[in-house]
Amino acid sequence: MYEIWLMLNIAWEIALGVWPVLVLGAMAWLVLTGIAVRRAPHRWGRAAAVAVGAGAIATLIAFLALPALTRSSLSELSYWVDWASLAGLALGAGAVAALFALPIAVLQGGSTASTRLTLSSSTQGVKS
Repeated sequence: MYEIWLMLNIAWEIALGVWPVLVLGAMAWLVLTGIAVRRAPHRWGRAAAVAVGAGAIATLIAFLALPALTRSSLSELSYWVDWASLAGLALGAGAVAALFALPIAVLQGGSTASTRLTLSSSTQGVKS
């Protein structure tokens, strides 16, 4: 139990050191989400699959890359807390990627759908 508390304490101390970056990222996500809500309020269901896929890919990449980024390797993870920490960090990176991918996918889906609608309505007008 002590190891988990120590891990959470270290994460809190790291967050205190980079809080401006965290606040800037949160503000960027809020602005991006606000733009997506205003432009395409009904396209969130389609974009959720894209966001989940992006999150899964980011989780896998983070799971494989984080040990190397900390000058370690997967073979050095011997205790269950090491694996839990790695899995938690990878899932966190995947969640952040999914959160940013969701409004981007909404905005991209909205632009292609409106383009298709414009093209189909213009070709229908020509045929008639």
